[in-house]
Amino acid sequence: MENLWGRFCSRATIFSSKLDRIGSDRIRIGLESVTMSWAGPEDIYLSTSLASYLDRKILVLLRDGRKLMGTLRSFDQFANAVLEGACERVIVGEQYCDIPLGLYVIRGENVVLIGEMDTEREELPPHMIRVSETEIKRAQKVEREAGELRGTMRKRMEFLDFD
Repeated sequence: MENLWGRFCSRATIFSSKLDRIGSDRIRIGLESVTMSWAGPEDIYLSTSLASYLDRKILVLLRDGRKLMGTLRSFDQFANAVLEGACERVIVGEQYCDIPLGLYVIRGENVVLIGEMDTEREELPPHMIRVSETEIKRAQKVEREAGELRGTMRKRMEFLDFD
């Protein structure tokens, strides 16, 4: 999973144990490591974690891999959240696009990570190219088809049993 959290998140709250813990307060996402606060079973009410993000620009990583950005306007104890001025950041290779979504409600069970955006840092590396929504959708389709082809080829080669 390609991710650029370390480039523009100053801090974040983890809602999943599927990510690679480096230490008690650090996580590795891709090649970056970022300081995090972990939301565990003892945090029945996440208000202590999310209240500090209210009215701030945040990034939300969802279970399906989508990355949403927007201003956190409201949340509840289940991490359901309301983002104002939300957009989805789609990254394919070195291309990216921000697709505007407007006012967006996120169901808490789909949230993996919430991080405050660091406005002082550069959002993306200079080699990233901003493209239109149509172009990014086309690139996503090509990437998805290539992945399916790789999976098909693996299944066909399983009978050789190289082990």
